[in-house]
Amino acid sequence: MSTSESPQLQQLYINGARVSASDGSSIPVVNPANGSTIAMVSSGSAQDIDSAVQAASAAFKGEWGNAKAGDRAAALRALAAKIRENIEELAMLECINVGKPLSSARGEVGYAAKVYEYYAGLVSNHGGLTVPVSGNGTGLTFREPLGVCGLIVPWNFPIVIMAWKLAPCLAAGNTAVVKPAEWTPLTALRVAELAVEAGIPAGVLNVVPGLGQVAGAALSAHPDVRKISFTGSTATGSAIMKACANDIKRVSLELGGKSPSIVFEDADIEKAAASVMSIYDNTGQDCCGRSRYLVARSVYSEFLERFVANSKAVKVGDPLDAATEIGPLASRVQYARVDGYVQQGMSEGARLCTGGGGPSNPALAAGCYFEPTVFADVTPNMVIAQEEIFGPVVAVIPFDSEEDAIRIANGTKYGLSASIWTRDVARALRVVRKVDSGVISINTSSSVHLEMPFGGFKQSGIGRELGPGALDLFTEVKSVFISGE
Repeated sequence: MSTSESPQLQQLYINGARVSASDGSSIPVVNPANGSTIAMVSSGSAQDIDSAVQAASAAFKGEWGNAKAGDRAAALRALAAKIRENIEELAMLECINVGKPLSSARGEVGYAAKVYEYYAGLVSNHGGLTVPVSGNGTGLTFREPLGVCGLIVPWNFPIVIMAWKLAPCLAAGNTAVVKPAEWTPLTALRVAELAVEAGIPAGVLNVVPGLGQVAGAALSAHPDVRKISFTGSTATGSAIMKACANDIKRVSLELGGKSPSIVFEDADIEKAAASVMSIYDNTGQDCCGRSRYLVARSVYSEFLERFVANSKAVKVGDPLDAATEIGPLASRVQYARVDGYVQQGMSEGARLCTGGGGPSNPALAAGCYFEPTVFADVTPNMVIAQEEIFGPVVAVIPFDSEEDAIRIANGTKYGLSASIWTRDVARALRVVRKVDSGVISINTSSSVHLEMPFGGFKQSGIGRELGPGALDLFTEVKSVFISGE
């Protein structure tokens, strides 16, 4: 599909073919940069989910389920090559569908290809063990695929997070039904087509866009789906977990965050204050976004002055403009959400230092643009310091001691990511062990790496994506004892 084809109807992708929704319903897909409708996408029902699951089940019992490890690895490498061949088309789809700057979208598409290549390289290295046992014989374990897996992908990083889930799913020998977010389904549908072009059999990858409460709920409750991997809000994750409990379905959840960046008095203040893209990247629509900066009181004023100046310098603009650093929020719904939190912050008494709404440039008036926003003098119990805003809004909070910083950092229901800024290695290691976050970086905001496990503590989720361990979550362990008598 090229962007010139929109706003034609983009159908579901089931068993290697485009098909209309069983009830004929569709959803408009809107470009958040200008409000135009770029496509109509078929909206899957429970019946469509069932059709996709049946196709995936047949593929698992057929050619794909019996494929050798080397064949699966080759197929994933071929898919990665197809994605690279079509990088401009896929990047443009992410740009006009999500509002990402085109340069960022190109980087994300290239990264998605790298994810498939990484798990292709792990296929032949992922297996069972020989186990010493007390009896007279030999113990063996096998890693076996689960079967049909439901992968529910969010709207903030569509092609990337689909790759995080799909690559280990297929590498382990499973088949998949992907439910992309209703706002941003375009790259998922195109990747499904590329998968068949790459030689992956029809039915192995099926994509059913639709409403979460319809298609997502049906996928989570389907008795023939053996695992759900979901990325999204904590509230939706809780509902999915309840649905999966009915038939003891495996579940992995990567949920919300209110990630702190802790700046101690001995930190490189200039470097820490320059890390503004830790919250503004992707227009703040990132569960790892460092939305709370906890700053030692002795350097608070200096840090705040630098951070605000750096925030004002961030270029907000058209995603197709090469100079743009952040584009629009993904939808009018998200704009209203972020604006509501800004109003809440002001009503609670936080000091608005910059931003707080859309830019003054009339050329951007039709889009969902929101300026980088900094609140100072925030107290830990304010709503803007507790709840995930999912926008370019940061709360700067002073602290008085190391213990105070840890208490504030841990004082939310989330525990996904964190950063610690200090030149004291002993302090860094001490604080790392006490902060309740699944992913922590020191003197940088770069904490998500393909080769390392990613996931959160507390209500930020269960299970881990990325790294070699992601394959374990898409397999069952079978123990076998061979008698030596």
